[in-house]
Formats: sequence, C-alpha cells, structure tokens
Amino acid sequence: MKQVQITVLRKQLYEDFASEFLTDAPEECACVFFQEGDRFLYTGGAEMPEGFCPWAWIDLYRTVSALSTGSSYTPWQKRDGVSVVCCTDGIRPVTFLLEAL
Repeated sequence: MKQVQITVLRKQLYEDFASEFLTDAPEECACVFFQEGDRFLYTGGAEMPEGFCPWAWIDLYRTVSALSTGSSYTPWQKRDGVSVVCCTDGIRPVTFLLEAL
C-alpha cells in the first residue's frame, strides 16, 4: 500500500453565497481547517490525518484509498498516481492535490 500526500492547493469563499445562505458574516465564513500549502500524509487504513477536516475527509477518502492501492486517474489526470479533488462545501470549497508516494 502506498502513502498518499495531500496538499491544499486553494481555498475559496463565495461571499455572495455566504451572505445569502449563512448566518455568519462572510468574512467569518472561510474554512478554518486549512491554509493553502498545508500538507498531510495518509499512511493507510481509514484513519484521517491529524488536523484534517472530518467533512473534507469523507469527500476525499474514496480517492485517497484508491490511489493508495495503485489506482490511476489517467487519462483524466496528466500524471499517474495523482488526482485533484475538492471538498463538497458549496460556499467555501477547498481544492486538494493527492499524490501517491
């Protein structure tokens, strides 16, 4: 089984959606779990890396698990053993780079 490095590529906040749908002011709605450039290491099992957002983990686990067992997302991704995925938060999504090591 391969380890998988998880890197935060981008955090976004759709302030117009936050204003319309959330109770907090938009400037208080950004994701608090991650900063761009953060790295985490998946080492096996179903264990979420320490400090990771549980909701994002649910979204990423299927792809992380697949990469750790040798799956490939080519031809959709340029490099073998790599995938770019996003959490499903429609107001403050975070995009991750997953790389099998």
